[in-house]
Amino acid sequence: MSKIKVLLVDDHQIVRDGIFALLIKEHDIEIVGEASNGDELFEKLKFIKPDIIILDISLPKMSGIEIAGILTKDFPQIRIIVFSSYTDEETIFKSIRAGAKGFLPKDSMREDLVEAIKKVNQGFEYLSDKIPNTILMDYIKKSGNQEEKYNNSKLGSLTKREREILKLIADGLSYKEIGNELFISVRTVETHKNNILQKLELKSTIDLVKFAIKNDLINL
Repeated sequence: MSKIKVLLVDDHQIVRDGIFALLIKEHDIEIVGEASNGDELFEKLKFIKPDIIILDISLPKMSGIEIAGILTKDFPQIRIIVFSSYTDEETIFKSIRAGAKGFLPKDSMREDLVEAIKKVNQGFEYLSDKIPNTILMDYIKKSGNQEEKYNNSKLGSLTKREREILKLIADGLSYKEIGNELFISVRTVETHKNNILQKLELKSTIDLVKFAIKNDLINL
């Protein structure tokens, strides 16, 4: 199996070194390069073909948002994960609109970073559980939620437990909180979530929340 090729973009060497140290033991992830700003990044992209770019927002010369927009237009095959100290609504919205497929605060756990890389590489979106659900709700309301893929024709395929977990995910509970409430393991919650995504033909937590809103499974 080929490794997921990752390129790091952050203007602090200590942050890049820290991410490298976190990922070095992952056998299916390879750090193929690093850059401290946009100029360095685009120069390296002449020679390096990463699958994932982990991108800081606050950078010299050109912001991470601007870089994400250029990457999305000129390198659509590369998927972007924003890794930022800023987790305010505006930063998250702008990152997603610029093309980021993942968003993680810099105080995230190693497991979260690894999961984000693997999920985004598979074509899914990834938003950290640390992002307040109110921000996610605001994003969904502002971006619209009337897509045909959220109709209730597939709702009947879910079991009672899957509907329960879908509602709790949409209410903003973490895997651990859902597990505690339902007396099941985090891994079991993850398995249920993946089954729900497959049955509803959806790809991300954002999709699940949109589905729940459109089908009146939660109250805004």
